[in-house]
Amino acid sequence: MKPLAGYLWPPALKFSPQAKGIVIYFALMEAEKYTLFTVEDYLEAEDGAEIRHEYLNGTIHAMSGASRRHNTISLRIARALDRQVGPGPCRTYMSEVKVRVRTMAGDFFYYPDVMVGCDPTDKHDYYLERPSILFEVTSPSTAATDRREKLLAYQSLPSLEHYVIVSQERPSIEWFRRSDEGWDRIILSTSDDRIHFPSLDVSLTLGEIYEGIDSE
Repeated sequence: MKPLAGYLWPPALKFSPQAKGIVIYFALMEAEKYTLFTVEDYLEAEDGAEIRHEYLNGTIHAMSGASRRHNTISLRIARALDRQVGPGPCRTYMSEVKVRVRTMAGDFFYYPDVMVGCDPTDKHDYYLERPSILFEVTSPSTAATDRREKLLAYQSLPSLEHYVIVSQERPSIEWFRRSDEGWDRIILSTSDDRIHFPSLDVSLTLGEIYEGIDSE
């Protein structure tokens, strides 16, 4: 695939003595070249890749490794969910399974830290399109993406009922819950605070997620 030339916007602003002020020059400046990849290119390359990558509407971005603290929190959430979900139609997945988000702007693939899917028609081997619950364990380097880009992308999924952002820095959880009016935002900060997923009859307390984490 040939790289496509990009251009910078907005146009340059320059002072013009003749015009007695600022003149807008609509001169396009050549920017860094880049390559756009198809979804098929991405999925083929990602299969068996040593480093995971997210796909953002044609561009591919390598993901950094997780800390031990991040991994411990993610694993604790996944184990608790999997134990309570049981043998029914719902399944719990960790960060090796992608979620696909289709928007009017294009296709996006992310790797949520923990995900629950309950739709039996969601049968792709490497990603879900109709998850019910998504968790991201956030760090200082990912917090802005988790709370802006991914929040908007995940909330566009018709199947999604809950999006939970879990801090790895301190015991704090930001829970977005779908409601008739849109989305409710709930902050959990004490050990007895509880997340409850009624459709699965599953719940987690903040204390269960963070127990022993501070002593590591």
